[in-house]
Amino acid sequence: MAIITFSREMGSGGIPIAQQLAEEIGYELVNGDALKEAAPDYDLTEAALQQADEKPPAFVDTIDRQIDLSVHRIQLFVLERALAGNVIIYGRGGQDLLEGIQSVLRVRVIAPFEERVERWAEREWIDPDLARFLVRRSDQQRSGFIKYYFDRDWDNPLDYDLLINTVRMTNDCAVNLIKTAVNDPYLSDKEHLCKKKIEDLIIQKKIQIARLADERINDIWFNIDVAGGKVVLSGHIHSDAERRAAIEDAKKVAGVKNVVDKLKVIHY
Repeated sequence: MAIITFSREMGSGGIPIAQQLAEEIGYELVNGDALKEAAPDYDLTEAALQQADEKPPAFVDTIDRQIDLSVHRIQLFVLERALAGNVIIYGRGGQDLLEGIQSVLRVRVIAPFEERVERWAEREWIDPDLARFLVRRSDQQRSGFIKYYFDRDWDNPLDYDLLINTVRMTNDCAVNLIKTAVNDPYLSDKEHLCKKKIEDLIIQKKIQIARLADERINDIWFNIDVAGGKVVLSGHIHSDAERRAAIEDAKKVAGVKNVVDKLKVIHY
């Protein structure tokens, strides 16, 4: 159940590499098109995707709760595809969602800024100044998305297994490098350990979604930890009623074996 994640810069040429790779090795490509197709199954509207997909929050509490709900639904979609294995997860913070899953090959596709601007202007038939604005905005949004939701520097090369500069190699060369890397025994030897971890991540994500969707719960910052289907709720919550609602939501999620309540009620 090998998993490949792609982090890319706008105009870097990552999508042709991912598409060619998916065709050659027979993996499912989980990208924006796949997300749009599956969106109705995850209660995601077109407007929700426009607002939340790979974008930082608005920093307005009432809006951000809805954005967070949409982000978690997108992440559930990604995790469920990852559980099936043999997938290429294109963007959406895939490698951060799967942190600690050792059967993941983390790929980063880059190119110099001005090269990306030129490519985008040619691709979209737009003025170079507009292309420069769009590329810079995309970089800032994606970097802000990763920083806010995963507290990570998007540009840190140490967070990736394979860094590909598309002005220094052809797509064929890039695809061959990834194909070699994904067959490394280090990845395949870890596969049997990873399925259960992803199942726990899916349970955790479903509980997080239930918490955000439950209007009975105002305090959405308590901790949710899952191991082997056992759920531990910890941290603080504002009332006994919210505490009961949180436990009830967790127990309703498929795959939950039991719920351990370590929540502390702190009245404000």
